[in-house]
Amino acid sequence: MKEFDYVILGGGCAGLSLAYELDINKKIENKSLAIIEKRDEYKRDKTWSFWKVNDHNFDDCIIKSWHNFSINSKSGSYEVLNKEYPYQTIDSGLFYRKILNQLKQNKNIEFFKSIDQLNLENSIVFNSIPVKENYEGKLWQHFKGIEIETPDNIFDDKIFNLMDFDCDQRDNVHFFYTLPFSKNKALIETTWLSKMNDKTLRDYDIQLEKYIKETLKIKNYRIIYQENGAIPLFYQISKNEKNKINIGSAGGMTRLSTGYTFLNIQDHSKYIVNNLEIIQSSKPYHIRRKYEFLDNVFLNVLKNHPDKMPQIFLNMFKAPSKTVIKFLSNKSNIFEDLRIIFKMPKWIFIKNIF
Repeated sequence: MKEFDYVILGGGCAGLSLAYELDINKKIENKSLAIIEKRDEYKRDKTWSFWKVNDHNFDDCIIKSWHNFSINSKSGSYEVLNKEYPYQTIDSGLFYRKILNQLKQNKNIEFFKSIDQLNLENSIVFNSIPVKENYEGKLWQHFKGIEIETPDNIFDDKIFNLMDFDCDQRDNVHFFYTLPFSKNKALIETTWLSKMNDKTLRDYDIQLEKYIKETLKIKNYRIIYQENGAIPLFYQISKNEKNKINIGSAGGMTRLSTGYTFLNIQDHSKYIVNNLEIIQSSKPYHIRRKYEFLDNVFLNVLKNHPDKMPQIFLNMFKAPSKTVIKFLSNKSNIFEDLRIIFKMPKWIFIKNIF
């Protein structure tokens, strides 16, 4: 069996981001790297979106950026003007192509389908694959999205709709999300914050068709792309093992209250590269502890008071846009945290601290 200095388990967003960061920083010039990935081909399968609060390597993979967005609820809508931090959407197909074209030029990097082909005893392993457990009873952000094309120019592509809560909630938290890539193309997602054991919430196609025809008033369209997924709103079990560093969602890089992961993965990859020579003894990288605490309180409120969540989100985004975006992107200071906290219903949140 072959031996490598570094092994990455899982060639998805986290694994490829780390491999790319290692390669462009010339950390594989005199070392070897194996990437374990089962898929036969890479193609667009996800859409990653985030507020650009710091630089990243993938500006050339951006489908679209926006500076303004809206929030809708049954009580009305609210538009947020955001000048400083653009909201960006990445096409995973472009992301995969860029990274794979870079990696294939390095003869010290190899792809494998199975870990059984390698001897890991002397390798440093970066693992992006969580331990398999039954997580159905926990909270997830689960969704289906379709990109549609219309014959006429229907969409205002200068503004996107982050959350539209004016829809059937079914005793959970449900919203639609619309990203207009052009005046006649948009990605529309139905998103639930709920446990996964309620299969009645997964009639995604019916939800999307009804929303497009009845709410957006679009009768004539064709579907050109679709995706679905489920983001854990909890920390997944990851075993601590010798010579193994967990990355991606397995390494706690998903922000629990939002599901945002992409920029956290990029920050973690940079941390690993900067500390590579001492990575086994260096302090583990975490999203700051204060966010873990605040997110757990937030998710307790979501679980116990789902009917309150549309108004809570609406109130949150009435704080200054820079403050909200920095808070949701793990970049806020204590004063900005307090501005968000003061927007929350105090007694409900206090009761859900424990």
